[in-house]
Amino acid sequence: MRLLPLIAATFFMVSGGPYGIEDILNAGYLKGLIILLALPLLWSLPTALMIGELASALPEEGGFYVWVRRALGPFWGYQEAWLSLAASIFDMAIYPTLFVLYLGRLFPAWTAGWHGMAWELALIALCCAWNLLGAPAVGDGSVGLGILLLSPFVVLVAVALWHGAHVPAHISWTGSGKEGGLTTAILVAMWNYMGWDNASTVAREVDNPRRNYPRAMLASAAVVAITYIVPLAAAAWAGVPAESFSTGSWADVARTLVGPWLGIAIVIGGTLTAVGMFNALTMSYARLPMVLAEDRMLPSPLARKNKRNVPWVAVLACAVAWALALHFSFERLISIDLILYGSSLILEFVALIVLRLREPNLDRPFRAGSLVTACFIGAVPTALIVYADVASRHEHMAHMPALLLGALIAACGPVFYLLSKKTTRRPDPLPATVD
Repeated sequence: MRLLPLIAATFFMVSGGPYGIEDILNAGYLKGLIILLALPLLWSLPTALMIGELASALPEEGGFYVWVRRALGPFWGYQEAWLSLAASIFDMAIYPTLFVLYLGRLFPAWTAGWHGMAWELALIALCCAWNLLGAPAVGDGSVGLGILLLSPFVVLVAVALWHGAHVPAHISWTGSGKEGGLTTAILVAMWNYMGWDNASTVAREVDNPRRNYPRAMLASAAVVAITYIVPLAAAAWAGVPAESFSTGSWADVARTLVGPWLGIAIVIGGTLTAVGMFNALTMSYARLPMVLAEDRMLPSPLARKNKRNVPWVAVLACAVAWALALHFSFERLISIDLILYGSSLILEFVALIVLRLREPNLDRPFRAGSLVTACFIGAVPTALIVYADVASRHEHMAHMPALLLGALIAACGPVFYLLSKKTTRRPDPLPATVD
């Protein structure tokens, strides 16, 4: 993948456009926009800087797993992979849910009853087939999908700005008054701004990764923030009530301000963003079991590749696991996803510091500031992760608090690591430097 497809794939791994941010407005326009403006600086930028340094210094297939394993050893490398793969089970179930939600707004009968599950499984099958064509096909497809899904929002923003200027309306800056509205807004925003490290797992399939990874991280961070903030600000300017927003409401806003045709275009864009996100993340997550199998920490068939260098067994195995989590609700999926993903992200920030101390002479084409900066760069993201964990203590999944379920899933990591040591030969140590 070249730079533009890498930016587009990262965009889908993190965002996929304004779809899914509607619940942020439970806290009102003012608080919602402040959150969307603050999190790129407090959450996205530190993460993008960390990833830019590690991905350019260690452009290896497996990405963040390789970074943590090199810095902290095989045990913690395995935990990093385990937490990421476990998070993917819940993360990947969100996008088929969004696909069916938007499709149901256009054709309600198509998604009623068992039809909804059938569409979700069809989406998984489509993206698996797409991934088998190789990473360049996924990257190029992400560029096209990104243009298609964002085009209706360009029209919507333009009309909303015109409407606000010519038909002055009262802007309601406060929220609906729902209990926990601010907390929900922060958690939804964190989820919509996370996933920057996912692009690192396909490093061998990226053109000039040492140069392009830092550029892609910073460029995609800017694009994601713009695609969130500008449409919401335009809707506020046009006087659209914040209370009218819920997941999938962009189509209603488009119908009100422009007409039915744009509402239909927004709905189609919603289905495209679900396809694009699932497709790009399939490419990312499937490389983890492949690399673990190459390191003899998972069964060797998971490392098998087709002629396009795609780990096809790993793709199919992941698809089966993702299909099992399709019945959970959107809010519950976000809660457990943040718990597991946040734990893996903290390990990556620790790896950044440890590698600075242990390997000061490692070639780093891009640096996330001085050693002091590297030591403090993860402080705010870590604090946000702790906040998300505490805030999720009242969410329940599988008849238990989401936080407890996340802890139990994380605790399985050391158990599976010990089992892998007993059943497979340990991998050779990583080299001290990268050519």
